[in-house]
Amino acid sequence: MAHGQINQPKPGQGAPSSLLSPVQTTPVQTTPVQNTSTAPTVPTDDTPIVPDATFEKEVPQLSNDPNAPLEPIEDFTAPTPVAQSTPGQPVASAATPADAAAAQVAQDAELNRPLPPLSGFNVEPVQIAGVEDAPASEIRYETRVEGLDAIGLTDRFEALSALKDDNEAPNAVIVAARAKEDEELAKRLMRAVGYYDGTATSAIEPLPGQQGRVRAVLTALPGAQYKLGSIAIRAEPTVPPGLIERELPIKVGEPIDAERIQGAEANVSLRLPQQGYAFAEVGQRDILLDDATHLGDYTLPVTVGPRGSFGRIVTKGDPVFETDHIEVLRRYKPGELFDARLVDDLRQALVATSLFSSVAVEPQRTGRAGPDGTEEVDLLVTQNKGPARTLAGQAGYGTGEGFTLQGSWTHRNLFPPEGALIVSGIAGTQQQGLGVTFRRSNAGRRDRTVTVTASANRQDYDAFEAFTGTFSGRISYDSTPIWQKKWTYFYGFELVGTNEDVYDFTLLDRVRRTYFIGALPAYVGYDTSDDLLNPTKGFRLKLNVSPEASMNRGTRPYARGMLEGTAYYPVTSSIVIAGRARVGAIAGIARDDLAPSRRYYAGGGGSVRGFGFQELGPKTEEPNPKFDATDPEEKDPPTIFRPVGGRSFNEFAIEARYRFGNFGIVPFVDAGQVYDSTLPKGSDLRFGAGIGGRFYTNFGPLRVDVATPIARKPGESKIALYLSIGQAF
Repeated sequence: MAHGQINQPKPGQGAPSSLLSPVQTTPVQTTPVQNTSTAPTVPTDDTPIVPDATFEKEVPQLSNDPNAPLEPIEDFTAPTPVAQSTPGQPVASAATPADAAAAQVAQDAELNRPLPPLSGFNVEPVQIAGVEDAPASEIRYETRVEGLDAIGLTDRFEALSALKDDNEAPNAVIVAARAKEDEELAKRLMRAVGYYDGTATSAIEPLPGQQGRVRAVLTALPGAQYKLGSIAIRAEPTVPPGLIERELPIKVGEPIDAERIQGAEANVSLRLPQQGYAFAEVGQRDILLDDATHLGDYTLPVTVGPRGSFGRIVTKGDPVFETDHIEVLRRYKPGELFDARLVDDLRQALVATSLFSSVAVEPQRTGRAGPDGTEEVDLLVTQNKGPARTLAGQAGYGTGEGFTLQGSWTHRNLFPPEGALIVSGIAGTQQQGLGVTFRRSNAGRRDRTVTVTASANRQDYDAFEAFTGTFSGRISYDSTPIWQKKWTYFYGFELVGTNEDVYDFTLLDRVRRTYFIGALPAYVGYDTSDDLLNPTKGFRLKLNVSPEASMNRGTRPYARGMLEGTAYYPVTSSIVIAGRARVGAIAGIARDDLAPSRRYYAGGGGSVRGFGFQELGPKTEEPNPKFDATDPEEKDPPTIFRPVGGRSFNEFAIEARYRFGNFGIVPFVDAGQVYDSTLPKGSDLRFGAGIGGRFYTNFGPLRVDVATPIARKPGESKIALYLSIGQAF
């Protein structure tokens, strides 16, 4: 049989016993038979093996009538078994039917006999030559890899190696099996970086004098590295010409590296739909290797399809929005060159509304002619309505501020499209309130939000107690977790009526006064940081300005302003230095004519840590209502210090954020002060220092900070504790 061929048997011949390996035959040895009177006659070539008369006698007679009934089965006799002979022994005579039946019974009894128990089998592991016997749990091994370090594959091999994954095995055969797996791994890794002729072998050798310990040695022979000899792209012409070649970042002469080639092809698949070719498809590459020159000819087929421009938006499914509102969310104009990034952006904008259980945006061919020789591409938006109601809650704690628990109920599409009704409440140690808000998201323009709020609150702090009603409106352009924008802003109005207790320095006592305040607050922010809740690099700038007028024993106009800057610098991949500076000023009114709730205060978790909420700045010394002069065991002081706020302030903070996994440690130092003057002075700064812990979640870090004042004064907190969500700044 010729190598690589399968011969078919000729008529009259038996089929070969195997088509995968040659059939082996063994020559038959013959022994001369002595001519005795008892020996049977040896037939010649012309003598039949079975005489005709014997054959006719043994074959049952058949009826010539095809319709005759079958003969009784008893008329037939079982064939006489031929006894097996042993060389040198005479052949046994034919068994009788009774003997045959007895043999059959014996055979059936043997088949019905139960199997021997598994414990009766020898299950000792196979031993490799040279490896001493040892208990299965004590076979340990070490691994040595040769030949991969020179081509930079050692680290990748060890990360995937079956041998390196462990150093213990039940027996040496398992070690050998792992070594065989690593042989194939080494070959795959070498081929992946162009060493197509690379081979790998493994060996298991005993460690002299160390029972139950072996060494697995894997030796790789990379051979020559194949490189790209030519690059050919089979595709229709593109606009601009050479677009595919430009977006395929591989060059002739580079090694045939599988990851690099796959990445280059993925870049083509990504970039063509971003430049008009919505339906481009990259085919299966072909690389023809030449083992003489060690070069490979690379060919890539690409189906570019028509060059497209944006057309209409069409919808199907369970509708949440009509087409006209979806068009508000898009960032392109009809007729612009198709760009897959803008399609993804539209899909993300729909997802950000939180009104869909699922939503898809897919380009569709239309055959309609577009501008500049393009074809219009429609976007099919498949909508599936999701739940529109949300319950949310948040809890926090701060020294001087106590516990706060906030909750809200939201219907995000009660007034379509995207008209939300929000009912919120706060129940805390020192603050209680209820509010109702109407919010229109994407109001006539992408990312523009209109809100109108009515609220009633009670605040009971050391600085003041206030009962406040507020009606306000705002138009804003904000960042979201999906789109963190560089520029943000808002502007609006506030109408406030508040009844507050205030310390009257003329009467040297506290009195209650009612204030009516109108304000036009505005804000602008610039943000280059990389994350809203956990920034690690970049900076932020914020400016708040609010012209206001206060009516209490006359009308007094004034202006409030605040400027804040924060910066984040990554020292290493796990350490970030963060800093903040903030200043504020109020001009045009005396401090004592301001409602206490409109003054500036400092101290607390979002201000200068180490101090209680609103604890910094000017204070009054007042009788302590808890002091009982008649109690001989009284421990409370006769007087207490209460903050009165100011017209200006400054704050500074620096902290080192060290993260390990989902946890972090943050040492920090804060500084700040509140002043009665219109502008902050920069003197008399107070410092607080402490350390915080962070637990990082998918919605932001949970923060626990503990701090203490430096050079603490009477009446100030000894230790301040703050719990909240998000970084301090």
